Amino acid sequence: MEKSLIYDHKKKEIVFLDQRKLPLVKENVKCRTFGEMREAIYEMKLRGAPLIGVAGAFGLLLWCFENRSRYGDSNTDKFARDFAKACELMEGTRPTAVNLRWACRKVLESVAGDKSRKIDSIIGSLEKLCVKMDAEDISICEAIGRHGAKYLKAAHGKNLRILTHCNAGALATCGYGTALGVIRAAHEMKILKHVLADETRPYLQGARITAFELSQDKIDYFLICDNMAGWLMKKGEIDVVITGADRIAANGDSANKIGTYSLSVLAHENKIPFYIAAPESTFDLTLKNGEGIPIEERTETEVTTIGGARITPHGAKVKNPAFDVSPAKYISAIMTEKGVIEKPFVKNIKKLFGE
Repeated sequence: MEKSLIYDHKKKEIVFLDQRKLPLVKENVKCRTFGEMREAIYEMKLRGAPLIGVAGAFGLLLWCFENRSRYGDSNTDKFARDFAKACELMEGTRPTAVNLRWACRKVLESVAGDKSRKIDSIIGSLEKLCVKMDAEDISICEAIGRHGAKYLKAAHGKNLRILTHCNAGALATCGYGTALGVIRAAHEMKILKHVLADETRPYLQGARITAFELSQDKIDYFLICDNMAGWLMKKGEIDVVITGADRIAANGDSANKIGTYSLSVLAHENKIPFYIAAPESTFDLTLKNGEGIPIEERTETEVTTIGGARITPHGAKVKNPAFDVSPAKYISAIMTEKGVIEKPFVKNIKKLFGE
């Protein structure tokens, strides 16, 4: 897979695939303003917790380019205050994925802590930080893949049939992927038999994007409807479940795309290991457990329409929580770039991340 984000320094623009149109149409989006990037993140032209974090950081860089002329060289305090307001706006664009907050605060610290007191220098340092975050995310995902695949081989052997949900692949990150990164590495190690990809209603990230990525990489897979997973588990056709995460609390409770909680319960009932794959930036150690994770509610049209065509009666009332939380008790281990975290999660999360 190609890189998910392309930053053009000369044109001061960010280029990426419009993921709403995959897999049938490959069309690039070009963002040149802060508002365009916020809209792209909210409208899910690009999505995935690690990716929207880095995209949010680049969006704030675009804010700097867009607003530079409003400030004189010595007006750095006003620039920093206004930048902080832009960070707050970006951070609230999608509330569940903590990676967006992490990235916004990382760039805010860079601006607030820059001692040069020259705006052009501050923007230059921020630009370098965004480019570094982009490159580091790919390396982080590759490390998650290596650690996860080695763990799977040691724990479960070969010919694995792995179920995944939503899309936690190259297009949910800056490249390679988290859960799909583990699957890619397992494929490279020749321990993967095939993947089962949930279609993932209502936005169909599994059917549209995970299937697209697996097809591009020539990894054998079966696409299934979300409500087929339990029956296939019962029939013994699934060995392992691996998903990504949008926020992980200090006790291991993990928020991910709606439907993940159901999979964790089904896996537990059928004695199938259920793994989370996520980077350190997805952990929110300020939360003791998953009860404090905000759950984004999205528009009813995502449920009442598919591809712009209405599939429900007019007037149908809709609930559309975009995420749910899988309790730590149903999670077998958490695969990260620093290693695989086993239970007890509270102790081992603190140990791995030095808290």
